[in-house]
Amino acid sequence: MRVVFLGSGVFGLPTLERLSRAHKVVGVVTQPDQRAGRGKRLSPTPIGAWASEHLPDVPLIKPGDINTEEARGAVRSWDSDAWVVIAFGQKLGGPLLADRFAINLHASLLPRWRGAAPINHAILAGDTVTGNSVITLADRMDAGLVLGQSERAIGPDQTKDDLHGLLAGDGPALIDEVLERHRAGTLEPVTQDGSMVTLAGKLRKCDGWVDFGRPADEARCRINGLSPWPAVTVGFGGERIKVLRAGRAEHDGPIPESEPGVIVDPVRGLVACGGGSLVRLVQVQPPGKKPMAFDAFANGRRIKRGDRFAGGKPEA
Repeated sequence: MRVVFLGSGVFGLPTLERLSRAHKVVGVVTQPDQRAGRGKRLSPTPIGAWASEHLPDVPLIKPGDINTEEARGAVRSWDSDAWVVIAFGQKLGGPLLADRFAINLHASLLPRWRGAAPINHAILAGDTVTGNSVITLADRMDAGLVLGQSERAIGPDQTKDDLHGLLAGDGPALIDEVLERHRAGTLEPVTQDGSMVTLAGKLRKCDGWVDFGRPADEARCRINGLSPWPAVTVGFGGERIKVLRAGRAEHDGPIPESEPGVIVDPVRGLVACGGGSLVRLVQVQPPGKKPMAFDAFANGRRIKRGDRFAGGKPEA
């Protein structure tokens, strides 16, 4: 099939790579280059960089607004059978989409987790299964008809970045399936159940906290769901330590009675949480240092049983 690809972030890279091999990409649209790094040099989006290197003969445009007459005319002039939209970053208007078969890959099992941060929120909520959805584009965010879905289990110590990579890798097969069914005329669109909608709002830096007074599973999910950004930060010895990964605690015998945040086992990173539960800290990052295993951190700081991490939601 002849495909137009619209995307910006790394989530769409595996699918663009597959489309370039299995189909004919006739055009790529991405966001404008942005200034980044210490030198504030203009840098292309991941999609823009990949397309420039691997698809040099394919038209590539970077409009600040895809819905302007100029940009709309350019994209609609490309002879295509389908448009694939993944993490593009701009809303596509009705005049642009008119009479086009356009699909979007979204990283959740819609209607659960519509919005900007579906992977984070699936982990934060303690979901054990998530996946991808391919939908038509609609006026309301992520409210289109569902054309296909794939599922993936969420492991107890998987972070947002872990799951992001796995779901991105699942995308190409699902997009291929939907395109083939479109070609065969066998698509069966499903309307989303509005009563089942949950929202995945955009995260902020101030969300990076954890309350060890809550049950351990809740603390674990919060740590993993906010990693690597905004990242849970806790106090220890006058420093602010990022906690980047946590797992379920395996503890033989009775759990020692300890106040929330107290380190029960510094070797295994076991920390007391609410209700007599324990969470296992796996990876942390001290100020100015690279991420490290908890045991390396504990050895370097000579942490002992009874030391305590200060958590909790900061006061507004």
